[in-house]
Amino acid sequence: MFATLSLPAQLAMAAGALAVIAVIFLLAIRSGLVPERVLLGGIALTALADAVIGFLGASGDPRALFLMRWLSGSTYNAGFSLAGLAAVAVVALLPLALLSRRWLELLPLGDAVASARGVGVSRARSVLLLLAGLMSAAATLCVGPLSFVGLMAPHAARLLGLRRPAEMIIGAALLGGGLMTFADWVGRIAIFPYEIPAGLAASLIGAPFLVMLMRGKGG
Repeated sequence: MFATLSLPAQLAMAAGALAVIAVIFLLAIRSGLVPERVLLGGIALTALADAVIGFLGASGDPRALFLMRWLSGSTYNAGFSLAGLAAVAVVALLPLALLSRRWLELLPLGDAVASARGVGVSRARSVLLLLAGLMSAAATLCVGPLSFVGLMAPHAARLLGLRRPAEMIIGAALLGGGLMTFADWVGRIAIFPYEIPAGLAASLIGAPFLVMLMRGKGG
């Protein structure tokens, strides 16, 4: 039994994140990567992954406990080496995301409008999906899946009044990073000497915040 997940295991899981993106890409490529098809592919693969995780959890293998900890978004294994890899990913990929702001501005207007403005729709969607996969893999490598933070940060940025793609990218990055830092701190001190995984703490903190933003905009 291992006390923690090893670096090779974490690298394998990060590679798994890229593999999932590749499968979603293959499932949706014939439709031109229409967002609805990408979403349906993601939902199907999520259901499959949940079934596998449930099976492993029910198997009684004690190593499943460490897998569940990692799946909760734990920073327990995040040392300088992993943080350095994440920093390299941010420096390399965030500027590329900012360079894609024209695509992000035109694609929501519809394929016809985007094509008329000179955007290769399929190519743009492919590049954006690849960028999302690489950034997700970098985060997964460090602390495990962060699905709620990835969902909440862009919506929170929009609800705070950020509308243009570059503003939303930077705002979402700052909000997501700030939330994880705060959640990690709260998780370490809330029930000391025990810890709440940062991913769970982020959901507990971020969900009410997102609901309040939505209520405020609805009012």
